[in-house]
Amino acid sequence: MIKPQKLAKNSVIAAVTLSWGGPAAFPSRYAAGKAQLEAEFGVKVIEMPNTLRPAKWLQQNPQARADDLNQAFADPNIKGIISTIGGDDSIRILPYLDLESIQNNPKVFIGFSDTTISHLACYKAGLTTFYGPSIMAGFAENGSLFPYMVNAVQKTLFCSDPIGEILPNTSGWTAERLEWGNPSNQNIPRSLHPCTGWKFLQGNGVHRGHLLGGCFDVLDWLRGTDLWPTSDEWQGAILFLETSEEAPSPTMFLRGLRSLAAMGILQQIHGLIFGRPGGDISPQIFEQYDAAILQVVRDELGMSNLPIVTNIDFSHTDPMFVLPYGIQAEINCERQAFSFLENAVLE
Repeated sequence: MIKPQKLAKNSVIAAVTLSWGGPAAFPSRYAAGKAQLEAEFGVKVIEMPNTLRPAKWLQQNPQARADDLNQAFADPNIKGIISTIGGDDSIRILPYLDLESIQNNPKVFIGFSDTTISHLACYKAGLTTFYGPSIMAGFAENGSLFPYMVNAVQKTLFCSDPIGEILPNTSGWTAERLEWGNPSNQNIPRSLHPCTGWKFLQGNGVHRGHLLGGCFDVLDWLRGTDLWPTSDEWQGAILFLETSEEAPSPTMFLRGLRSLAAMGILQQIHGLIFGRPGGDISPQIFEQYDAAILQVVRDELGMSNLPIVTNIDFSHTDPMFVLPYGIQAEINCERQAFSFLENAVLE
């Protein structure tokens, strides 16, 4: 994998809207995210030509959205690219992406949810990108940024040292939605659930592999396209999955896992990590997702030694850490530890 150069103070970051036109729909929310991102990390955020276009216009012009991403990668003055928000139709930009230009101009690219589509395009181009917060969901956190997320971004994107062990968040998590259309809500911190730690469901020993995955809901849309990872790319991977704020049920999740099993993918991986389920659902339901994973992996496939870790902080709940595609990670079942074994950015 090709690693981008690290970000630094005064780096120029391009904001791209690759799916839903959130910045135009909720301009105060976008402005808050941009301001907090710039203030915390000392970077300069610029908009591409179509970043702030109305949502309806962007929906009708997928090529324009792709042009913004192509241009951001090609511009030598831009050191990083961040998705403004997710959505549900990044897949429509695929015919217009210039994968050769992306490969020849590696730089930090970060986002989550529907941005899974663009991450897999970059993966196909051989570039390490980053599954992490977007401007409007993450960097626009109500009240102020979560220190857990800030630390993860600093260690992953602004430092070229090996990242090392990722520790669980202990300060509380949230999926509460305070209406973005009311700007006064921006100053109200969201209510937190207590953290109960990550769950190591099964596995023995130490398992290593390259990181590959994304949003469970979105990843499925890529099946059958040229961007779907090959068998060789799945081989030995640590698969990371998380569910969106639409909260697909444990039953739907189970069926999706069965599809991955039918394709032979689960049989090839070296580990599975699952983010805390997204959406406004009761934490008591989380165990049903765990049960779905165990039913498919342990009971139906007989893979009782595959390491499985759930309830991890990289999902449609906040705060989240950052996962770099393609770098080597390790699940140590004996120590109940999860680590990134290398750096994700270059000096």
